Amino acid sequence: MEHVPALDEDLKKTLGPATAKVLAEQLGLHTALDLLHHYPRRYAERGELTSLAELADQIDEHVTVVAQVADARILTFNGGRGKRLEVTITDGSGRLQLVFFGAGVHKPHKDLLPGTRAMFAGKVGMFNRKLQLSHPAYEPLGADASDRDAATAFAHQLIPIYPACAKLESWKIAKCVDAVLPSAQEAVDPLPPALREGRGLVPLTEALLKIHRPGTKADIEDARQRLKWDEAFVLQVALARRRHADSQLPAVPRRPVPGGLLDSFDAKLPFTLTDGQQKVSKEIFDDLATSHPMHRLLQGEVGSGKTMVALRAMLAVVDSGGQAAMLAPTEVLAQQHHRSITEMMGELAEGGMLGGSDQGTKVVLLTGSMGVPARRRALLDLVTGEAGIVIGTHALIEDKVQFHDLGLVVVDEQHRFGVEQRDALRSKGKQPPHLLVMTATPIPRTVAMTVFGDLETSVLDQLPAGRSPIATHVVPSKDKPHFLARAWERVREEVEKGHQAYVVCPRIGDGEDDPKKKAAEDDGDRRPPLAVVEIAEQLTRGPLAGTSVEVLHGRMDPADKDDVMRRFAAGEVKVLVATTVIEVGVNVPNSTVMVIMDADRFGVSQLHQLRGRVGRGSAPGLCLLVSEMHEASPARARLAAVAATLDGFELSRIDLEQRREGDVLGQAQSGVRSSLRMLAVIEDEEVIAEAREEATRVVAEDPALEGLPGLRTALDALLDTEREQYLEKG
Repeated sequence: MEHVPALDEDLKKTLGPATAKVLAEQLGLHTALDLLHHYPRRYAERGELTSLAELADQIDEHVTVVAQVADARILTFNGGRGKRLEVTITDGSGRLQLVFFGAGVHKPHKDLLPGTRAMFAGKVGMFNRKLQLSHPAYEPLGADASDRDAATAFAHQLIPIYPACAKLESWKIAKCVDAVLPSAQEAVDPLPPALREGRGLVPLTEALLKIHRPGTKADIEDARQRLKWDEAFVLQVALARRRHADSQLPAVPRRPVPGGLLDSFDAKLPFTLTDGQQKVSKEIFDDLATSHPMHRLLQGEVGSGKTMVALRAMLAVVDSGGQAAMLAPTEVLAQQHHRSITEMMGELAEGGMLGGSDQGTKVVLLTGSMGVPARRRALLDLVTGEAGIVIGTHALIEDKVQFHDLGLVVVDEQHRFGVEQRDALRSKGKQPPHLLVMTATPIPRTVAMTVFGDLETSVLDQLPAGRSPIATHVVPSKDKPHFLARAWERVREEVEKGHQAYVVCPRIGDGEDDPKKKAAEDDGDRRPPLAVVEIAEQLTRGPLAGTSVEVLHGRMDPADKDDVMRRFAAGEVKVLVATTVIEVGVNVPNSTVMVIMDADRFGVSQLHQLRGRVGRGSAPGLCLLVSEMHEASPARARLAAVAATLDGFELSRIDLEQRREGDVLGQAQSGVRSSLRMLAVIEDEEVIAEAREEATRVVAEDPALEGLPGLRTALDALLDTEREQYLEKG
């Protein structure tokens, strides 16, 4: 009897060491189960040939095409010493040339006679402005069926096309799958039977057989529906269990005191809070008043006033006798938050100090680059409870840092922090503190449910009064160089009106840039990305001569960084040429114009973030996206989308729809091989929402999943040590 591999058996035993090594190294597939979850990317029908017309967009990609040989001829060169076989294939939509050289021409010349239909796989290249596959692998699709019915069946058979690599073509992967397919019978079904039957989903073993070897298109649809549910449900159960566990923890309720610090702060505000800020503040205050820890995600548009909402929550906690800590991803941002919070609070931030308010508290800053005396003073203020609010970087997480009574942790820009950091800070409370996570990258609801599913979500989508509109334009510097010249004129005009400007570049250019990274970024004919240091020099010598221009980037000494930022905030520096270090939280209301160089090298969300640094005062903002990319390129389409709307939620959807499937969850995907292979976060909104409801119900009835061993097994596979961080990263 043929050997049926166990699901956790190493592929070496079944496929041999050489093939197993390629599958492991190139595709991350180690066991029979991994291979069963390596689904076909699409299916070719023998009767319906795959389009060659689409190949123009896939240069340098490994592709598999099904086509017919139109002609084949051997050409000689080097005085007859060299031989080249040129084969032209067609599928009705286009033609493609295949080339074979040297001793390798004889077998394909014999196999690929005109009229032969075959599958071809190789890397799409360009030679003499024509697309070609050089030395492709091929598999003739013979038609030796004896009767018409068999021939028809053969013509309509669905051929699975797998995500492949240079060393292993799709049909070889199909043969590997054939070897492990019998073990699909052993797959443990994670879905509770009632859920599966209630939703009319096929059993898991059937889904695995149908996805790999479908008889009809309906088989593929059945399998996809079922496998999407597995991914959505198992992930949502993991998140629901985390929410459930958190809700069982004790926490100290924190309520504002009438006539206390929060009331004093509100009384001196020179403006009214927006309806959105009031609604979200109420959600937060209700959570803070409960006896289990708040876990809330506060997402809001750039400039929607998230810091104000977070500050009011921190003041409520200080009122109740606790302390609040705000964790920022960079020193520039921590210093900026400290500066803006102390300015907003005025004498209320000087508790216990001369001239400070009786109701005030101390607001301290803690970063890695602080001098020893200042650091020692900050640590003392925290342990004695003298400081009610601390703002800091990762330095807050160190063992030395102790709190008198930590009641609230605010994490700014969640996607920059992993689970260990979030938990290390939370563990500094006598009881688990409340947690508020802020992000300025608007996230579509389904992504929030998938990545931040252990947090309740509040959304600020309204801009405060006084924020000015931002006009965004694409500057095609290669096609229309005079547009770039005009961009620098606009910067000069704004500076002459008394305003300030940012110029953002993708690279530092201080001689320490990693040459390998530069080479990777320099794709083929593209020049290296523009650099801060070089552009600053060009501007000082050229279009902005006589204007105060300074640089800011991550490799500068922290004291120098703070000095530049302080002088820019004070209006002494007129033009700041920076990397994306200014992407979040930097608040200089007098800045009205931002020029982003090589804008096509930034993501949609990042461009939206950067743009939010201007138009923060009463004067309108202007954002110029400079790019050399061709008008018809996808990169330019992305820039046009950013220029067309200021709605961050709309942009984040565009961003996710344009990115490749494996990218959808950003860092969340790293190290999580079995997470999302079938589920498309944007397209499958309904499945995700329904899976969340079902998961919440299942966990409420059976938190330990004692009655669902199959689901427990699937969870263990998702949450093994290597993947534990999955739920925390976004």
